[in-house]
Amino acid sequence: QVQLVESGGGLVQAGDSLRLSCAASGRTFSYGMGWFRQAPGKEREFVAAITWSSGSTYYADSVKGRFTTSRDYAKTTVYLQMNSLKTEDSAVYYCAAQYGSRWLRRASSYDYWGQGTQVTVSS
Repeated sequence: QVQLVESGGGLVQAGDSLRLSCAASGRTFSYGMGWFRQAPGKEREFVAAITWSSGSTYYADSVKGRFTTSRDYAKTTVYLQMNSLKTEDSAVYYCAAQYGSRWLRRASSYDYWGQGTQVTVSS
């Protein structure tokens, strides 16, 4: 069993920055960790992902250049640094762990999910 706990969400203004954390416990060190978000009435969409072994990162076009994901082996924690936030970034953000599929951009490929943390960006 894997437990993922997201934190760091909140209310910010457009242009501000926010850092999300995802702490993993139990069965740790999956192949990859992903960040997804879901706004009301919309599908859950891929945001970013990172592999534990090499630290390779992947980003959605909508956040490329603004968001950065990283990992900390000692803390078994991944981070999502969000800069230059826009109102359209408002959503519930989820972290997820994937153990076998290696299809990091697809939500259905992930095995465990966190509870989500709300990010609200006002104008």
